[in-house]
Amino acid sequence: MALSVFDSKSASVRVFEPLNPGKVGIYVCGPTVQSAPHVGHLRSAVAFDIIANWLRIGHGFDVKLVRNVTDIDDKILVNAKEQGKDWRELALDVEAIFNSVYDSIGAGVEHRPHATEHIGGMISLIKELIGRGHAYQAAGSANVFFDTASWAGYGELTRQKLENMEGEAIGGGRRAAHDFALWKAPKVGEPDTAAWDSPWGRGRPGWHIECSAMTFAEFGEAFDIHGGGLDLRFPHHENELAQSRAAGYAFANYWMHNGLVTVSGQKMSKSLGNGVSVEEFFEQGSPAAVRYWLGSAHYRSTLDYSAGAIADAEAAVSRIRNYLTRNKANAGVIPVAFAEAMDSDFNVPAALGVLHDAVRAGNSGDESVAASVAAMAVVLGIEAPVAEVNHELAAKVEGLLEQRNAARANKDFTRSDSIREELNQLGVTIEDTANGTTWSING
Repeated sequence: MALSVFDSKSASVRVFEPLNPGKVGIYVCGPTVQSAPHVGHLRSAVAFDIIANWLRIGHGFDVKLVRNVTDIDDKILVNAKEQGKDWRELALDVEAIFNSVYDSIGAGVEHRPHATEHIGGMISLIKELIGRGHAYQAAGSANVFFDTASWAGYGELTRQKLENMEGEAIGGGRRAAHDFALWKAPKVGEPDTAAWDSPWGRGRPGWHIECSAMTFAEFGEAFDIHGGGLDLRFPHHENELAQSRAAGYAFANYWMHNGLVTVSGQKMSKSLGNGVSVEEFFEQGSPAAVRYWLGSAHYRSTLDYSAGAIADAEAAVSRIRNYLTRNKANAGVIPVAFAEAMDSDFNVPAALGVLHDAVRAGNSGDESVAASVAAMAVVLGIEAPVAEVNHELAAKVEGLLEQRNAARANKDFTRSDSIREELNQLGVTIEDTANGTTWSING
């Protein structure tokens, strides 16, 4: 089966063909570590984790997934000053929070380049752009800007014409409203540690040049997939593409953008007062449930949050994990319907439908589905938790189940329900099947 991917740049579905046979390089724009993560960060992380899983498991590719860390930025400096912290300390502290949350939902990555580690590469790239006539230094300043008028392809990612785009106020030596900063002179009051020597004077990089330099360091002049949230298409990804192509790089072969998160149909924002913090999500359910919910919609669609969303996800995860706990099996052959769904631009909702159908079949006595359920769960990151069960707890649970079975036989449903609640308080989930009652420790 051929894998088809929706390419944001061409706005079309394309058959996926890696640049290097057997290998796939993915670069996803990661966080600017200025403040705690929001749910949009987590959605992107889960979406591309599942995508990478399918490329590895479904197609056998050797996948290198890179998610950068923007650890030097205007907002980091401003927030650090407000908090009375060294900006480097703030960046490290916030990154640690991001990594902890990413890891908790199974979306950590091995490759995490930091912007501050690639200043030399950024300077080299800016030199190349100036030499090719696509960038200029502002008179009397260390500021360097990309000359958008010099690059005919500017706007090709978002299919916009230069004259119709939003620009910034002309200032700091910028010649045109759409020209964007490649190198920035320090502002008054900024710490000297946030500036580096360059041919144009001390300063720091602009946001967009950071990612272009890091992709080059990780993959060279071309790589397979550039991903990120839909909100990054313009101006960040548009500018990345323009400066990288203008420097002579082939850059990304496919562009993939995950949809945004809304609350009851409205964009999540401070002004509307409808923001839901990451902490609130985790108060409503386990990390596994949060991951399930984040990945439950098609990655390109809007993911809408409403009351009860995480509770519903918790119930769905519990059904799958309880089945896996009871029916321990090594991952086997992935069902054709699941593979077809994932090969159709990573259609996770359809794939989840196949998974839940298999779990229902297994709970009805079909023992042949256990290995395929295990395989699908691995792709989606819903493996059964590993739990240590002590003998004292096991004996207590079995005793309570005997009492419950007796109560049910006597039609004493009040007693039966109270035993179920007692088991729930012990962290035990029970499920009545055609073959009797099974139990498992909650993950």
